[in-house]
Amino acid sequence: MSDYRILVRRGTQGNQATLYPFNVRDAIPTFTLPLQAGEVEPVIDLKLLLDQVYAEARYDLRIRYDHPPVPPLSEADMQWAEEVIKGTLVRV
Repeated sequence: MSDYRILVRRGTQGNQATLYPFNVRDAIPTFTLPLQAGEVEPVIDLKLLLDQVYAEARYDLRIRYDHPPVPPLSEADMQWAEEVIKGTLVRV
């Protein structure tokens, strides 16, 4: 069981796909993006892309970190998240 999953399927593989499971505390796995035959397939670093979107969209000003997340985290993951937030929020 995992909190999140990335599923990548090539059009030529029928019903076969590659599953990349990960949990809230894990690094988001990188994966190769399937393209047309003969094309160079880039490795996608989804964490890097999400970090860029977060910064450019200024989500740090929109997300209410003082409210519990939806859907809720387990108690252990919530304690972990609170420690992460304490360590990364900019102090003024």
